[in-house]
Formats: sequence, C-alpha cells, structure tokens
Amino acid sequence: MADRESVRALIDKVRASGRTALTAPEGKEICDAYGITIPAEALATSADEAVSSAEEMGFPVVLKIVSPDILHKTEAGGVLVGLGSAEEVRAGHDKIITNATAYSADAEILGVQVQQMLPPGQEVIIGATTDPTFGKIVAFGLGGVLVEVLKDVTFRLAPLDAGEAASMLDSIAAAEVLKGVRGADPVDRDALAGLLQRVSELVDDFPEISEVDLNPVFASASGAVAADVRILLADGEPRDVPKYTEEEILAVMERIMKPRSVAVIGASNEAGKIGNSVMRNLVDGGFAGEIYPVNPKADSICDRKAYRSIGDIPGEVDVAVFTIPAKFVPGALEEVGAKGVPAAILIPSGFAETGNVEAQDEIVAIARKHGVRLLGPNIYGYYYTPSNLCATFCTPYDVQGSVALTSQSGGIGMAILGYSRTSKMGVSAIVGFGNKSDLDEDDALVFFGQDDNTQCIAMHLEDLKDGRAFVAAAREVSKKKPVVVLKAGRTALGARAASSHTGALAGDDKVYDDILRQAGVIRAPGLNDMLEYARALPVLPAPQGENVVIITAAGGSGVLLSDACADNGLTLMDIPSDLDAAFREHIPPFGAAGNPVDITGGEPPATFEATIRLGLDDPRIHALILGYWHTIVTPPMVFAELVARVVEEARARGIDKPVVASLAGDTEVERASEYLFDHGVPAYPYTTEKPVAVLGAKYRWARTAGLIPG
Repeated sequence: MADRESVRALIDKVRASGRTALTAPEGKEICDAYGITIPAEALATSADEAVSSAEEMGFPVVLKIVSPDILHKTEAGGVLVGLGSAEEVRAGHDKIITNATAYSADAEILGVQVQQMLPPGQEVIIGATTDPTFGKIVAFGLGGVLVEVLKDVTFRLAPLDAGEAASMLDSIAAAEVLKGVRGADPVDRDALAGLLQRVSELVDDFPEISEVDLNPVFASASGAVAADVRILLADGEPRDVPKYTEEEILAVMERIMKPRSVAVIGASNEAGKIGNSVMRNLVDGGFAGEIYPVNPKADSICDRKAYRSIGDIPGEVDVAVFTIPAKFVPGALEEVGAKGVPAAILIPSGFAETGNVEAQDEIVAIARKHGVRLLGPNIYGYYYTPSNLCATFCTPYDVQGSVALTSQSGGIGMAILGYSRTSKMGVSAIVGFGNKSDLDEDDALVFFGQDDNTQCIAMHLEDLKDGRAFVAAAREVSKKKPVVVLKAGRTALGARAASSHTGALAGDDKVYDDILRQAGVIRAPGLNDMLEYARALPVLPAPQGENVVIITAAGGSGVLLSDACADNGLTLMDIPSDLDAAFREHIPPFGAAGNPVDITGGEPPATFEATIRLGLDDPRIHALILGYWHTIVTPPMVFAELVARVVEEARARGIDKPVVASLAGDTEVERASEYLFDHGVPAYPYTTEKPVAVLGAKYRWARTAGLIPG
C-alpha cells in the first residue's frame, strides 16, 4: 500500500518553500512511499561524507549533483558513473561541485548524491506528465540519453489497470528487445508493468504532480530499477471544467435532436439572409414540430406568426436557433434563459475564433447562469433526419440512414454534405461544433451511443475540450458501435517548453494517437478516409475471426491487396492443404491457389462464383477481399451481379462475412462498384487500398468491442 500521508507532507513542504522541483533525495522518498524501486543512495555534503557513503554501500558508485535549480544534471556535468575507489569518489565529488558552479553560479547546491551502481540492463523510460487535453498520462519507451532522439514511446491515460500497463510494453517499436535478442534474457515484464502502474497511481493520487521521469530504468530478467528520478510540481491550480452526468447530457441532447418546438432568433423573410435560410430549411424539410420565428420587425415569416421576443411565444420552446449578429447574442440569450429554453444553437461568428474571447466568455456565463446549454458559436447548424430536422443555413439533406457525422469546421461540414449527397450515404445526423463553448463531442457521443437511429459515429475535430470526458464516452460507445475520428493537426506540434523528457515527448500527435486507440476509437488518416469508413462500416458485418483470404483475377492486384492487408493489420490466412486442393478444383492449372487465390483474368463468371462461394462456405475463412480485372469474358456488371447474388444467398443461409472488392478496368467498373455497395459489398474502382482500409477499420473496431474470439 502506498504511504500517501508521507507524500502529502513532503509535497506540502516543497510547495511551502516556493519550489516546483523536488531534489533527488525527495524523489527517492516519494518512490519509497509508492514501492518504486531505486538503488541505495545517500546525500553527501562533503567529500568525506561521499567516501563514507560509497564505502558503506560498496563500489562502484554513481555521483550526481543535488540542486533544485539544476534539473538536467548530465548537461551540467553533474553526473559521474562507475567510480570504483575512495580516491575516485573524493575527486569526483569536487569535480561535480566545480562543474555545477560553472554551469549555474547562482544555483543552490544541497550536496552530492551517492548512488549504488546498477548492473547492466535494458534502458527504458517510465514517466508521467500533465497533458493539456487528457490530464495525467503515463509514458513508456526506450530510455537513456537518446530518448528524445529515438522517441520510441507510447502513452496511456492514468491510472492504468494491469492490462493497460502490459499493453504499453508491446506498443513500442522496440518491443522485441524487451523479449530478449541475440541471446539476451527477456526482461521482467511484471516488474516493468508494476512500475508503470505505481507511477500512474502516484500522479492520479496527487494531481499537483505535473511531471515524473524515471530515466533510465534498468530492466533485466531480475527486475526493474530506476537509476534516476525527477519529479516536478504544477505551478498553479488545474482549470475547472464543468461536469455533467449522463442523465443531464441525454436530457438536453434529446431536446436538441428531437424537439417539439424550435424558435429562430433573427428569422427573416429576405432571401439570402441566414435567418431566412434556417426558416426555409425547417419548414421545407418537413419538421413536424412548432416553428416560431422571432423578429421584432415582422408580423409573419414563412407564413408563420412572428414574435417580437422569445418571451412572447406561448408554451415551451425546446431549442432556440440564433441567426443574429454576435453583438446582439448576449441580450437575446438572456431572454432565452428567462424563458427556460434548455438549449441554444449559436450560428453567429465573431467570438473566440476571431480573438474575441471576452464575448464568448460573456455568453457562456449567461448560459450557465440560466442553465442553457450552448452548441457553437460559429457553426453551420445541425441536422437530425429521423425528426426531419434541418436547423441550418446550409443546403438541406434528407436521406435518412444510420451514420452520425460531426465536424468542428464549417468547411468540413460542407464537404460531409457533398460526399453524403454524391455517395447517397444516408445519415442520422450532421452536427457542427465550431468553437465548442459548451456542448462538444463527448456530449454527442453520449447521445448517439444510445440512439437507435445511429449505428456509426464519425467525427472531425481539431482539439478536444475535455479529453478525459471524450475517452470515457468513447470507451462505452465503441463497445456497441464504431466511433471514427479524424483528428486534424497530425504533424508534430513542436517541442513545447518542458523540464522533463516525458514532457518533451508528449508534445506531439503521438499522445492523441495512443489514447484514442486506448478509448477504442478508429482513427482516420484523412477526410476521405473518415467518410469512406463512415459509409462502409455499417454495411460490413463484424468478422468472427482473423483469417482473411484474397481472391483475385490479376496477380498484380493480388500483390497490392496483400501489401494493403499488412498496412491495415489484417492477417492473410495460411491456406490448409485441403482448402488449397478445393480452390484448385475451380481455377485453371496456370492459376495459383495459396493466398491470394489467383484465378487469372480470362476466367468466366462460373470461376468467380465457385471460388467466392467456397470462401464464404468454409468456416475457417472469416473475411474475403475480391480483386476484379475488367475482361470481356466477365464484364464488370456481370461480376457485380454475381457477387451480390452469392453474398445474398450466403446471408440467407446464415453466413454473414465481411466482403470487400477492388475493381480495375474501364469506366464501367464505377457503376459496378456502386451496385455492389448498394447490395452490401463495399467496392471501389481504381484502388486496392480503400477496400482493404475499410475492412481493416472494421477489424479494429471488432477487436475493440471484443467480437473476435481470442
């Protein structure tokens, strides 16, 4: 059990002294309290004390400068290793003091740390830092002096359970090194995972600890020992983020998505104005609830009675859509709050996105005072097709389906609309978040996670306001339905000012990548990928195992499809001899069984049908990738119709495996691909990458949701 009382007393003492950096002896005290193993050590305030301590613990030893003002001891010449005699220790003590004084003349020097020399081992880093989005995160990777050069590191949210800690050991590029290479013994994985858990527990117990570095940690077959510890405290208090229960979130999201009445603040009869577009979309879109235009200068708008103020509207209003300039929003929001409206949709721009943070803070304060939840500002509005609700100034879209799409950007929102229209993708919702002054992606996840009209959620985001709330929601939702995220800003954010290796390493997109994966999210590399995943994932059934088989009519596409499988984490099945013989019965002698199964390009439809049927019927095969090559023997539409028929017949017999297709040929393959997609087989012309990518995305979700045995 951790000795939390001792750590609390020590941290309070350090903060009372005005310091944010703990000395090495103070770090050891905290490590001892949490069972974090470090070598024997002592603080020497003179050369004689250094020699005495070294003789007591046994040679060789390490000497390190102890100063709250010198955090990077190696850079200051404040570390000497492998000192094997009293003479070397005495001389080393004086040298370190001289180096430290030259490095920083004003530094407070508390003494020299004498530390027992550790036996050789694999150097790794274990650390924790405070991420501005996700809060306390834990890091693990290769350690030593090159840690920031190699950057072979992985991150998770703190605190860690045993499974998450163990997964970190396998998530670095050099994971095989830990298992023992070139005759070396494997490291003690339990010891390393235990250290990770204890560090995560420490920073979770004490939020004021901003950064922890154990670097290097020497890992060997006999255990894991931290040779150096660095602990930093936060300067100031963490920001307060409002918290809402799931019931509170669902209550307001139900009112927003399924309103009985909508008021349009700034409604207009003048074509070309946002207030007119929103009114027209609500009316023409067939929204069955009450629509109340609010405009003090009009008697009626779009054949509906207009009201001077929202307070004049009889009865309840579920949602107020704002279409007025930013400067009028605060006053109108006060009236909305007084009316008791639970949600306001803020289309106007001119707030934080333009640097006008004060105006945004003002409307947030007004909303919180009245208990009004805000969507926006600076958004295009939102759609919820099951309610025939089109509360936006953008073009209407009414093709109902099972995909909910959100975007932080209005431009991306328009791209979503265009793609949906072109691909005929049905949607349950399209939602803009803009500045995210209040409602954001985790609120949407809570709603869409339990929405029977939504089977897949795809989100474009530039940042997360509360990363932990998002992860908590995504973890629950991804067990039931896929969550796809396009995170803008994948390139490194640049080395931010950090006093520890862990802090510096956490300054780029790797944190998002690892923690979104920890949350069960499928990350899309680009906009088109996000949209393709969103379109295909609801169509594909969940795979029941890892065995993927490629059936192709062209050897070249078979090779490319195989490469794409490796890129997307898919396992090509090792075809057993009996199945190999069964495939060979249907392909020409110059074809090739194995995997890919190459039936060659000149084969008639019957060969395609027989091999695909075999792939579907054999229970050892869990997914099929089809590679089609345009020939006059089997034209594109003939291929598409036979594949759709064979897959449909298999599903009627209870065989429902994911099948995707890549079609190469003249423009006729475009219509064939569209036909296949309409019949439950995601198919793409002119590409071998896309069909495998969507299958890989489905596999990633199925593994996260625990749907694949083993």
